[in-house]
Amino acid sequence: MICRQCGTEIADKALICYRCGTATTEAKYKPAAARERRRSPSRLVVAVLVVAILIGIALYVMLHAPAP
Repeated sequence: MICRQCGTEIADKALICYRCGTATTEAKYKPAAARERRRSPSRLVVAVLVVAILIGIALYVMLHAPAP
């Protein structure tokens, strides 16, 4: 058999060309298309809430601290 990519003589039972690595037949099964991963906004929301809570606590402590 002759490789369809590079023209090298390969064995009739070969699955791939030993020289260029091209498959000798078409794939029976195609891999599933990769799904696009979407980032959920929940991490951003949690980060904003944590920062807001920390700012609120800092303001509370500063406003309610005893005067020197």
